Amino acid sequence: MSTAIYPGSFDPVTLGHLNIIKRAASCFDSLVVCVMVNSKKTGIFTPEERVELLKKATARFPNVEVDFSDELLAAYAKRRRAHVVVKGLRAVSDFEQEVQMAVINRKLNPKLETMFLASSEKYTYLSSTIVKEMARYGANLREFVPREIVDDVTRRMSEMEGKEG
Repeated sequence: MSTAIYPGSFDPVTLGHLNIIKRAASCFDSLVVCVMVNSKKTGIFTPEERVELLKKATARFPNVEVDFSDELLAAYAKRRRAHVVVKGLRAVSDFEQEVQMAVINRKLNPKLETMFLASSEKYTYLSSTIVKEMARYGANLREFVPREIVDDVTRRMSEMEGKEG
C-alpha cells in the first residue's frame, strides 16, 4: 500500500491546501496530512485545533488521515513507513526552498522522495498568511478556506481582535 505525507503548518488550511490534498489523495492509497511545527511561524490555532479543522475539511476523502508531529519530517515519514512527501508549489520562491528541504530530507532518510504538485492557477496567490490578514479586516472567507471551517477562522480572528483592543 502506498502512503504519502503532505506536511504543513495549515494555520489555517486554505482552498489551495485542499486542492493539493484532493489531487494527492488520488495518487496514493493513503495520504497523511500532517500538521507540523514551524519554528518560524506563530499560529492563531494550536496544533490540536489545526488537526480538528483539517479533519472537518477533509472528511469527504476516505483515504486521507490527519495527524500531528513535532519531530523532523524525515523521522516522521520513516516511523509512518511513508516513502513520498507531497509539497505544493505556488511560485519559484516556493521551489527553491522546497528543493532544499527535499535534499535534506533525503539525506536524513534516503528512501524518502518528494513529489511536487504545482498549485492550481486559481490558488497561486493564496496562503494562510493572506487568509489571516483578510480575516483580520472582516473579509468574507468563503472563496479562500474550506466552507466547513469559515466560521471557525472568522470566530478566532474576532476573538484575537477583541483581546488586542
